[in-house]
Amino acid sequence: MKTPLLVLTVLTALTIPPLVCGAPNAAQESSDALQSRPNLDNGAALFRACAVCHGTSGGGTPGGEIPRIAGQHFSVLVKQLVDYRNDRRWDPRMEHFADKHLLKSAQDIADVAGYASEIETLPEASVGMGSGEYLARGAEVYRRSCASCHGKTGDGSAREQIPRLAGQNYAYMVRQIHDGVEGRRPNFPASHIRLLKELDYADISGVADYLARIPRAVDRLPEQDLARN
Repeated sequence: MKTPLLVLTVLTALTIPPLVCGAPNAAQESSDALQSRPNLDNGAALFRACAVCHGTSGGGTPGGEIPRIAGQHFSVLVKQLVDYRNDRRWDPRMEHFADKHLLKSAQDIADVAGYASEIETLPEASVGMGSGEYLARGAEVYRRSCASCHGKTGDGSAREQIPRLAGQNYAYMVRQIHDGVEGRRPNFPASHIRLLKELDYADISGVADYLARIPRAVDRLPEQDLARN
């Protein structure tokens, strides 16, 4: 007995891996967002949901649970949001807030990413740093293994969608390195993971501490600090 064509079609559709179906949509969504002109007023409205965790100044938490996103490259923020929407990066909270119930279109992605990228004021709470024990070692590891892509000052590249790491919270960077090595960051390139696997505890602690202490070119000191200088 022959299987009806309609049944074969349904069975075939059900067995196609979700990522295969989603990949072209993700690429298109990313392209559309990157080519959109951000509406910063709408971005500010959308960012109110982000501020619940990241803070109104986008500084995240020094303890490492939440990253600093203020002043991050627009292109990097777009990529990460699209990755969360397409199972390329995992975090239940971010997958929820990056979903289409809040960010309904590529324009919304561009708007909130554009707004966050324009935040220049340092957060009231200082950036979380390490103990300083492995700081010299971290500086050497960074110069040897990271600076060729992320830049001498850790500012990354907007054109290449390479994240700005300077001034990021120490504990968050440590956690992301471990997540990449242990398979919890599917959007990490294989070459990046191979490099990170070569680092030991002191290397990871040192390089994260070193980067946390680098001030960003886009940073602005709070008014009270400016008044004292």
